Amino acid sequence: METLRDILDAAAAGRFPPADGATTVLPQPSPRDAGVLSFTAHTVVFTDEDPAWVYETLRAVDCDPLAASMSPRFLAALLERTGRTAETIDAVLVGDPLPGEPSCALREIEDPAHPRIAYARRRRDGVRAWAADGGVLALGRGVAGRLEVSVEVDAGARHRGLGRLLVTAARQLAGEPLWAQVAPGNARALRAFQAAGYRPVGAELLLQRETPV
Repeated sequence: METLRDILDAAAAGRFPPADGATTVLPQPSPRDAGVLSFTAHTVVFTDEDPAWVYETLRAVDCDPLAASMSPRFLAALLERTGRTAETIDAVLVGDPLPGEPSCALREIEDPAHPRIAYARRRRDGVRAWAADGGVLALGRGVAGRLEVSVEVDAGARHRGLGRLLVTAARQLAGEPLWAQVAPGNARALRAFQAAGYRPVGAELLLQRETPV
């Protein structure tokens, strides 16, 4: 049986699910990670809920079938069914690893109280973080074990290209395809990731447990 990680690895290599308007329902890759991942005209719902319930609920959504899996009505029903919460529907991007050393000076930090590190550890395993002059970069294992990146740039260091330098450095640190989730309204971050060579592959809503473990 194809797993969510199989689908992600294929997408990172440029091979996407068929654009057939269908929805694939897969088991959660871990107790923490459930959600909806939308590619062009194909959606993957990863949940331990009954697949029959997912398909029945999608059929009941009164909208374009291609949009049903990301419609507010379906997502609200899924959240209620699972008892989980959610933040935003994110754009999902992936970047290939890069050779060489980062062009910005980085120092690894391990402060568990740092807000960016604490945030990352609630959503990822094996988090490592680096500080630069004016920003922080974190890498960790997220959905289905994929390697994910998040960055934070201090207000006083913005508009200088630091965000692009940090997400480029992340590709040099990664050694494998590197994934990013960016709120679509955060146009500045989207531009930084795309300028650093990350490719948009879809959209995603993660369902979060009330009490992360």
